[in-house]
Amino acid sequence: MTATRTAHTVWEGSLMEGSGTVSLDSSGIGSYPVSWPARTEAPDGRTSPEELIGAAHSACFSMALSHALANAGTPPTRMTTRAEVTFQPGKGITGVHLTVEGEVPGLDEAGFVAAAEGAKANCPVSQALTGTTITLTAKLG
Repeated sequence: MTATRTAHTVWEGSLMEGSGTVSLDSSGIGSYPVSWPARTEAPDGRTSPEELIGAAHSACFSMALSHALANAGTPPTRMTTRAEVTFQPGKGITGVHLTVEGEVPGLDEAGFVAAAEGAKANCPVSQALTGTTITLTAKLG
C-alpha cells in the first residue's frame, strides 16, 4: 500500500528577516512557525527543517527498531529515541546522531545494539538521508 503525506509552508520576506508557517496537512495536527534564526540561533518558539527532520527520523527509527525486535521474538516494552540534526550554514545538514534507550525483556546489550544498527541502516528516513553521516548510541535502560 502506497501512502503520500503532505505538508506545506507559507514564507513571507527574505531568508534572514522573513518567517513562515509550516502546516502538517495530512494529519491536520497543526501549523508551526519557522524562521532562519530558529535554524542557526535560539528557536524562540519556532521550529526548523532540522527539527522536523529529527522528529521524522526519531519516529521512523523507533518504528523500524520495534518491528525488527518483535520479528526476532523480543518485542520492546519501551524505547526512547532522540535525533540530533546538525546544520551548518553554507554547508547544510552535516550529520544526524540517534540516541536510543530501550527496555527489551530477554535481550542483552549486544543484541540490542546490533538491532539498533540494523534499524539505523534500514529505516526509510535513514535511507532518504544517505548523503548525511548518521551515527548511533544505543543502550538498554
